[in-house]
Amino acid sequence: MATATANGSKVRLIGLIAMILGAVFIVAGITTWGMVSSKLAAERITVSGDAPAFAGATVSDPFTAFVQADIINQHALAATDGKTYAELDKEDPLRATAMNGSFLRASLFTSVIAFGVALFAIGVGALSILLGWGLRMAGSVEPATANSAERAVS
Repeated sequence: MATATANGSKVRLIGLIAMILGAVFIVAGITTWGMVSSKLAAERITVSGDAPAFAGATVSDPFTAFVQADIINQHALAATDGKTYAELDKEDPLRATAMNGSFLRASLFTSVIAFGVALFAIGVGALSILLGWGLRMAGSVEPATANSAERAVS
């Protein structure tokens, strides 16, 4: 019986640790989301007026960042007659335009990825809390013994 209680305590402790780590993941994810959002907003980038969505909105979330990156690509391709940086001749003055467009898109896509990682951390944190709670509940259940089974029959 003492071993079952000790095992239950260990399971409850593991559950508590999982819940604490889950809370840390959630806080880290929310902090990352907020930081990326505020840094993007501080750049004062607005979604181009000819974008298919969010025209004129400040880029501060994954959706506006994605739409702005896409419209930058369309503008760069329009300026270079549909050619990418790699397709342009090394001496072509439009190569700098294509390069700048590519760098801007890469930066915006990096922020989209950062938002995704932050959301993933929040999800993992929530799952860890649920699993930890389940472990704590399972660790508090008294295991059935032969004596308790006999008492139930009689």
